[in-house]
Amino acid sequence: MKNYFFEGQQIKLRALEPEDLEFLYQIENDPELWDVSCFNVPYSKYVLRQYISDTQYDVYSDRQLRLIIQHKKDNKAIGTIDITDFSIQHSRGAIGIALLKEYRHKQIGNETLSLLCDYAFRFLHFHLLYAHIATGNEASLSLFRSCRFTDCGIIKDWLHIENKWVDVVLMQRIAEL
Repeated sequence: MKNYFFEGQQIKLRALEPEDLEFLYQIENDPELWDVSCFNVPYSKYVLRQYISDTQYDVYSDRQLRLIIQHKKDNKAIGTIDITDFSIQHSRGAIGIALLKEYRHKQIGNETLSLLCDYAFRFLHFHLLYAHIATGNEASLSLFRSCRFTDCGIIKDWLHIENKWVDVVLMQRIAEL
């Protein structure tokens, strides 16, 4: 497989390694991300170690794909990008991205999302990728729109954040033929 699917100007995407345990522990246990990730309890290092160990890195077997976003300048793990809820029958999956705060608003999210979309459409032959983004999350809405995702609806009261119900924008990108 050609490396261009996984390498951009600033970052490269790679599989999880056992050495990523501490980073994954940091990302998964950041309460600021729980609101949008639908997780509400911390993960133990034991559970995360098992997850890393048990992952086949085959989207068809795992029904998901998680990649580490690694900064090329210093080889530091700076985020994760995922395809979840993969449906073989309908050739679609949900996409999510999490970046450490200090790497946001630097075109890294755009580069990462573009690389993963290219891989999903051109190599895995997905038909559709979609995301649920809180209506007030302007940075994420802008990121996905810049990568050719389109708004296709509002889902009312989808997220419960800080004792309020929050709507989400359902966004999708269909493979160009």
